[in-house]
Amino acid sequence: MRMIFVNLPVEDVRKSRAFFTELGFEFDDEYSDERTACLVLERNIFAMLLEHDRFRDFINGDLADPADTEVLNCITVDTREEVDALVAKAIAAGGEAWKPSSEMGPMYGGSFRDLDGHVWELMHPGG
Repeated sequence: MRMIFVNLPVEDVRKSRAFFTELGFEFDDEYSDERTACLVLERNIFAMLLEHDRFRDFINGDLADPADTEVLNCITVDTREEVDALVAKAIAAGGEAWKPSSEMGPMYGGSFRDLDGHVWELMHPGG
């Protein structure tokens, strides 16, 4: 089974962990420590939230500015209502609205920026 680990730099791993916990996500403590939190998105899909100094251990060059939208992290959810509920939870937990929710054919999506400015899209595929 393949796994995917998306690595994202964060200012404060404790605050990021609390933010995503508020959204209902869990963490894999086996891959977490005081500077790293392994956010479980699905059984074999993870986002590694690494404090800036730890993230620099893995890269050449400088950190990208998330305000420049270095990547769009898109995950699917089961219902349109879940899209809206997670966007609302993210904003209530300190995130920011990004683009208005919209329909794209059978799909429905919403989005937010997390505490560090990373964009998260939530997509209900429809059907």
